[in-house]
Amino acid sequence: MDTAPEISGSLVVGSGEAARRIAYESRDGEGPALVWLGGYRSDMRGTKAEHLCRLAAENGLASCRLDYSGHGESGGRFEDGTISRWVEEAAAVLAAAVDKPAILVGSSMGAWIALRLVQRARAARGGTPIVGLLLLAPAPDFTRRLMEPQLTPAQRQELVDNGFLSEPSAYSDAPTIYTQALFADGAANLVMEGPIETGCPVTIIQGMADPDVPFQHALDLVSHLPSDGVVVTLVRDGDHRLSRPRDLQLIERAALDLVAAARDAGTA
Repeated sequence: MDTAPEISGSLVVGSGEAARRIAYESRDGEGPALVWLGGYRSDMRGTKAEHLCRLAAENGLASCRLDYSGHGESGGRFEDGTISRWVEEAAAVLAAAVDKPAILVGSSMGAWIALRLVQRARAARGGTPIVGLLLLAPAPDFTRRLMEPQLTPAQRQELVDNGFLSEPSAYSDAPTIYTQALFADGAANLVMEGPIETGCPVTIIQGMADPDVPFQHALDLVSHLPSDGVVVTLVRDGDHRLSRPRDLQLIERAALDLVAAARDAGTA
């Protein structure tokens, strides 16, 4: 078991009025590093994030987690957040805090962030190598594919009139805010429009009783991924959180399988 402490850090992303301080925690260890990317309105202290960091420590692996702007311990207003901004912040933390090949573990919207990071890395041909993806209840393109088709005329008008949509949350007493900017920026960050070349193995875990992300969405995502190196596990009674003890054990096994695959392939 690795006894290296988890180190808290922060960095400033953007400049001028767009500057925001992003909080993260990282732990040194062997590669590949497990990097947690949370979902919409989630933070790095959630059950799955904590479990993943303990798993890394127990196996002597490096790890990293962060809060996007407007989330958890980071600065910035949540209402200013967009996919582009959150990808930029995750990329900055990855560059600053991870010096080993990385396995990105993206939950819900975090899976969208992970796929955009892979696309950025492949386009740049540099930076932190991404050697595996573990996507939990993945929600890439959720603004276009999951939300827009369900918007009522009244909701569409609310977006036009107010610039945002306020919806009750099943996970918090506070309502969930979706801004017009989020929808517009989401359209510029779509990943399920053609083949997604990841260059690494991908594992997807999806609950079939997920009320937020239908399991068909995960299967649609698979159709855009390379035919080899993709593993999909459907949890028949799994919900969106995937935080029950048996769900966490499933995530743990999948993460360690990706670690072993990266080492066997000589990429970590």
